[in-house]
Order: sequence, then C-alpha cells, then structure tokens
Amino acid sequence: MLRTNFSRINQTKAVFDDIYAMDDPRAYFSVLGNLDYMIPDVAEPVVRQILAAKAQATGVQPTVLDVGCSYGINAAVHRFPLTFGGLRHRYARREMRVISSETLVRLDRNFYASWPDVGLARFIGLDISAPAINYATSVGLLEHGVVADLETGTLSAEGARIVRSADVIMSTGCIGYVTEKTFSKILDATDERPWIISFVLRLFPFDSLAATFAKYGLVTERLAGATFIQRRFRDAEEFESTLATLATLGVDATGLESEGLFHADLILSRPEADARITPLEDIVTIASGRGRPIGPRYVHIEGNEGLQVTLEP
Repeated sequence: MLRTNFSRINQTKAVFDDIYAMDDPRAYFSVLGNLDYMIPDVAEPVVRQILAAKAQATGVQPTVLDVGCSYGINAAVHRFPLTFGGLRHRYARREMRVISSETLVRLDRNFYASWPDVGLARFIGLDISAPAINYATSVGLLEHGVVADLETGTLSAEGARIVRSADVIMSTGCIGYVTEKTFSKILDATDERPWIISFVLRLFPFDSLAATFAKYGLVTERLAGATFIQRRFRDAEEFESTLATLATLGVDATGLESEGLFHADLILSRPEADARITPLEDIVTIASGRGRPIGPRYVHIEGNEGLQVTLEP
C-alpha cells in the first residue's frame, strides 16, 4: 500500500530524472538551483549536531551512508566549508559551462582536495545513477559508492561489503522514491543498528518506514516545531497538486507549502537506549531555512472568482 501511495503522490511532483544522468553535476545545480533548492544547506547544521551526538555516544568517527546521494552534494557541504548556493555559482560561470566533463572532474578533484575536511564523518553513498556515483567517487566526495535500485533489486556482495560499515544512514529527499524495501535491504547488510536521519517531504507518510525500523529495534522521533525548506515549486501545477495531496492526507499547509515552498520534516530513527539517553529535541537546537533569500513563489490570492494562483516576487 505504501509503495502505491508513494507512486501516486510522486505524480504530484515535477520530474527531474535527466539531471541525474549526466557525467557531472552542472545540470543538477542549474535546474535545482533555479528553484532555490536548499535542503543540503539547511540540513547540514542539523546533521552536524546529530553526528556529533553519535560520535559522543560511540567514541568513534561515524560512517554515513547517504541514500540517494546523487553527485555527493551532502558530503561536499558537510565535509568542507562550502554551500550548495556557492557551488551553484561556481558551475554557473561561463568558463565552467563550456569545458568537457572529463576536464571538470579533474578540476573538481583538485578543488575539493584544496579544502580542509571539517566534517565529523566519512561518507559513502548509494544511488541508482551510475554517472552520479562515478562523479562523486572520482572527485573524492565519497570514499565508496554503490549503484543499485533496491526497490527492485538486491545488494551485490561488493555493495553489501561497502554498506556494512555504515553506522549512520541519511537521506535528504529520496524517501518517496524509495520505500521500506530499500531500507530493509540496507539494514540487513549493516553490522550494527545504525541511526537513520531522514528529511522527508510532508507529502509522504512515514508510518510504514517507522514500523519497518521498529522490527530492527529502532524507535522513531520526529522533530516538533520546525520544518526544513527543500525548494520552490516549479510551476502552478506542482503547487496546486501538492496542496491538494496534503489536504487529502489531512496535513495543514497553511504558512508552509501554501507559501510556495516544499517543506520537509526531520525524523530520526535509532536504538531505543540511545533515544532514551538523549532525546532528539536535546540534540537539535536550530531550525531551518527560513529567512534565506528565495525567488518568486506560487501562492493563492483571493480574486473575484475565489482563490487564484499567482507568482509572488
């Protein structure tokens, strides 16, 4: 049922499959950057706090498996003093737009190697896009990458070997495209019960994933009182379809999606003993991307014929 619901809900959203099929992230930054995509930046300080709590609990540097890692952007903004916005401007320069992917990979390898690693974890990644994984590992953002569709397939022996070391699993936008099927196969391969950090668009129910995690001895906490902006809606159709879906789910969009922005919840799943010692509210002390400059947004206004969609600057 969850898979069917996710499939239906995904029809609400714009499709960006093409940007993940390129050999480098220039199209990714161009397309999503034009929609004020910011979830890597707003998630980074929260992830940093959670990783610090994990490291304090275990005394070792965590290994993070980024599910749906694409071009390794979460690793970039966590490991280095960089932002999605800053990287977007780097790739938008006309000099960067005309070079070959091979040249860009060479430049990016040197670019990332020139920054101090200020992160709290090592990163590995999982994605269905071979070009994205190849880029992320080639430029040194990910130590290892696994190319697999775990909704329909299985982990190879090599994939299981790479995933086995993960003690933190994170996702900043893939839930909805992947379900408990993917996470079950990952959890079956891990040596220890990891912490799972999920930034989940409010469009997608989390009940079935939480129930699956419970079977592995993990309890799930949702951060109250804060949401995290992902991006602006691409067009009026995506805006209206999203509001209609949220209404069907009984989710109040007032002041959030109704203002023309996708919002995500922060959800943390981990062993009960860890949650009991340090509740999520004691770990995370900051909230989200409000106040950041944002481009024109789709909103409703009251007109002569009722509510109408307009693009608000």
